[in-house]
Amino acid sequence: MDLTGIHHLTAITANAPANNRFYTQTLGLRRVKKTVNQDDTSAYHLFFADGAGTPGTDITFFDWPVARERRGTHSISRTGLRVDEASLDYWAARLREAGLHVAEIGQTDGRASLDFEDPEGQRFRLTADGPGDTHPWDRSPVPAEHQIRGLGPITISVPDLAPTAAVLTLVMNMRETRSYPDPDGPGTVHVFEMGAGGPAAELHVAVQPGLPVAQQGAGAVHHVAFRVADRAALSAWTERVSGFRVPNSGEVERYYFRSLYFREPGGNLFELATDGPGFDADEPFETMGESLSLPPFLAPRRAAIEAGLKPLD
Repeated sequence: MDLTGIHHLTAITANAPANNRFYTQTLGLRRVKKTVNQDDTSAYHLFFADGAGTPGTDITFFDWPVARERRGTHSISRTGLRVDEASLDYWAARLREAGLHVAEIGQTDGRASLDFEDPEGQRFRLTADGPGDTHPWDRSPVPAEHQIRGLGPITISVPDLAPTAAVLTLVMNMRETRSYPDPDGPGTVHVFEMGAGGPAAELHVAVQPGLPVAQQGAGAVHHVAFRVADRAALSAWTERVSGFRVPNSGEVERYYFRSLYFREPGGNLFELATDGPGFDADEPFETMGESLSLPPFLAPRRAAIEAGLKPLD
């Protein structure tokens, strides 16, 4: 019973139109779903992914009018994005041209990498990825060979490794495989693998007891989701998580996937999400993400919801 990798990551923006421009025009991702937060319909929920909207490639955003994140521990502290190793020079030049804070190309955990921040300060790491299936977006401003392939690894910050590691290994069946010096400061980062492993299936845990407690805001990550195959697998995971007496949401229908939410002992919100049915469940694959999609229970309120949203494009 294994999780198979990172499913998606959801972050916070305070400027949805600028966020939409950056992720589609600068990073060259496809907007595969334009919808609203199902618990707060005044806020967009935007999904950006590869050309096919493949599980494991989408980074999503809640649009909330909040101040910038206060950085610290008890947080999902760095978002990994996978690219071909030969593309790192391309990305260093492209991101600097966009006026972003960009580090030098280096090595992280034995892989070539490039750290940068988006316009709201969300911390990213481009990581060299090996051969594998890719699904470029044919309308991306980024050439196909340089396009972002997907998420991973994801780094979380906790003050104490032991309780978090217990949940990752005993409850979530991850494997602790190695560690490396923390490139963001003193301390150690511990690597936990899922499924077949590799950068698309790794969670990196930075132990940072000296940091203050983070406060979420624009530029922060709200939660990270891990992949399960289908509804039957999610039901088995729901039973397992509950069997360990971990407080959880119970299964939640998100229409593009089905989810289970819980917090690990370091306070970070985790989600388990099914690979399907996918973003074309309610609109044609060729045009998904271009117009506002609403789940069935919100459809009767479409006019009021649309009136309360700012234009994106």
